[in-house]
Amino acid sequence: MFFSASNPEHQVIPVDQIRYDSHGLVPAIVQDYLDGTVLMMAWMNRESLQKTLETGETWFWSRSRQELWHKGGTSGHVQKVQSLRYDCDSDALLIGVEQVGDIACHTGERSCFHQVEGKITPPPADTLSQLFAVICDRRDHPQESSYTCKLLAGGDNKILKKIGEESAEVVMAFKDRDDDAIAAEVADLFYHTLVALAHHQVDLKSVYRKLQERRR
Repeated sequence: MFFSASNPEHQVIPVDQIRYDSHGLVPAIVQDYLDGTVLMMAWMNRESLQKTLETGETWFWSRSRQELWHKGGTSGHVQKVQSLRYDCDSDALLIGVEQVGDIACHTGERSCFHQVEGKITPPPADTLSQLFAVICDRRDHPQESSYTCKLLAGGDNKILKKIGEESAEVVMAFKDRDDDAIAAEVADLFYHTLVALAHHQVDLKSVYRKLQERRR
């Protein structure tokens, strides 16, 4: 079953049919609805799930405080629910959200899952988002040996020229019907387009939002 904030006619989540554990709780995994980044995991009971459905923002149950809590109610970093699914056993929830402020963790990190071997590491997202994050880091922290930094230093003249060249190579790869070349050239075009987005300070999520709007 599925909940969609953009389609009220399909807001069908049978709260009483969810399989809660012996404490009346069900685990809820929260992810960014655009790039799939896992932001956090928390617990819900019937009441918090119902409030989430009614308000369109996430509510959870605090096991330590034994009370409901509204995510972002104090910090302002609320989560606007875009989709809500439950698994084949009806005992786990997957919630797609728009994270206001792009911060889900109380530490100030985007995701609660930001530690790898004791080091703070950005959470995994889809491949394009991860690549875009690297490009933005190169923009903000230039490295002399970086090809990306050389492109950015060249500005529009260098970046847009490469997009033109890569576009032509994509066309030729398709014309030659070479599957491997097609994949490689499209990858190059994606990369150089992401560099242009970073150069112009346009967030990749803005592109994702446009695609989501058109899909709906």
